[in-house]
Amino acid sequence: MKNSRNTFRSVFSVFALAFIFGVVGAADSHAQVLKEVLDRMDGNYKSLSSFKSTVTMVKFNEQIGSRDTTEGTTSYLPKSAKTRNTMYVRIDWTKPVNESIIVIGDKYQLYRPKLGQAIQGTTSQAKNSGSAGGALAFISMSKSQLQTNYDVKFVGQEGLSDGSPTWHILMTPKAASSYKTAELWVDVNGMPRQAKITEKNDDTTTVLLTNIEKNAVINAAAFSMAVPAGTKIVKG
Repeated sequence: MKNSRNTFRSVFSVFALAFIFGVVGAADSHAQVLKEVLDRMDGNYKSLSSFKSTVTMVKFNEQIGSRDTTEGTTSYLPKSAKTRNTMYVRIDWTKPVNESIIVIGDKYQLYRPKLGQAIQGTTSQAKNSGSAGGALAFISMSKSQLQTNYDVKFVGQEGLSDGSPTWHILMTPKAASSYKTAELWVDVNGMPRQAKITEKNDDTTTVLLTNIEKNAVINAAAFSMAVPAGTKIVKG
């Protein structure tokens, strides 16, 4: 009986040690992958002067279970010395409605030609209108900025809806924020291809970039906030 107990304890100890070392090994592996992802993102951040792409935004309302999908194109200038450390984003929605949103730093303008209306405000206070630009803001962050402002975890390897292989990372703000978490799906070149923001009420905004043209020539006039005479200006 004593020998049986000793044998059981020995076998249990072997399995326990195997489990512990397996967990540690997985943790080390995730840490190594996360470092590689952040390094590639930093390389992309440093080499990216602009980009154009098609963009798809999906907004999910957790309370009523509704999902709205919007499609269009975007032009983007990240923060740099040339832009005086200001991010510039223009998104022209074409489906299901024709609308344009311009984000310059923390300011945004959403132009709705069908309504003859332009909504202006700041992305930090916008519940809906500035969310696409907010999701794209992560492309303008260096590795040190991400690690300073977020607890970053590697989730796994995942394919996007267009089949592109990516690394999935989860970021939780270290300081008080208007949202709970942000997630990025990063391609092999360090380019964030998809971003998802989860609000405090569990509503989500997911922005997917496809057909990306990096370092494209973009005319500064593309980010003008001028609107036709007679347009009603609404404060967002």
